[in-house]
Amino acid sequence: MSGQQRIALFIDGANLYATTKTLGFDIDYKRLLKEFQGRGTLVRAFYYTALVEDQEYSSIRPLIDWLDYNGYRVVTKPTKEFVDSAGRRKVKGNMDIELAIDALELAPYIDHMVLFSGDGDFRSLVEALQRRGVRVSVVSTITTQPPMVADELRRQADEFLDLSQLASRIGRDPSDRPQRAPGEGNDRPDRPRPQQQQQPRNGALESRYGIRQQGSDDEFEM
Repeated sequence: MSGQQRIALFIDGANLYATTKTLGFDIDYKRLLKEFQGRGTLVRAFYYTALVEDQEYSSIRPLIDWLDYNGYRVVTKPTKEFVDSAGRRKVKGNMDIELAIDALELAPYIDHMVLFSGDGDFRSLVEALQRRGVRVSVVSTITTQPPMVADELRRQADEFLDLSQLASRIGRDPSDRPQRAPGEGNDRPDRPRPQQQQQPRNGALESRYGIRQQGSDDEFEM
């Protein structure tokens, strides 16, 4: 890759979370930025996620705060609640439109788009970027069963990067995981810990959340 190319990262947060969870590693967002800064001029790094606004504590909020202060452009919107055919209340959050608009608006200013998602709905967006002269790489994985990337999206991309092969360069070292205090349970969003949200955004917060992959699926039951 040429060092002169202008690169933009577009990260579908929920999709990336599901993929890395399946692969069994966490993203180190500092290393991720450094990896692509070394491949050219990084124009922008977008991170998209939907939020449940009325939750007293959200496990993803500290990560979003950290990303906002450390080189990422975070794009969020409220989730929507609905009742499915079985009468179960569900929450759905999809950021496809926001990502597509940002990508098309930025297209004249970049040479290379790196899309962290395996969602087949992005195939048309990839094709549209390519018609504008932008090279598109898709980052997901085919090492799982079933693969986490839609076949049509992988075929449309100029380049496919498998997350399993990138893990050594952008993954978090398991030894960096913070030690839990005695009696501390899993990081569940229904266990509010307001004092953690009061921590400095670049310090204790970074060591605990800054490079720890967190997120939620696009749709989940309540």
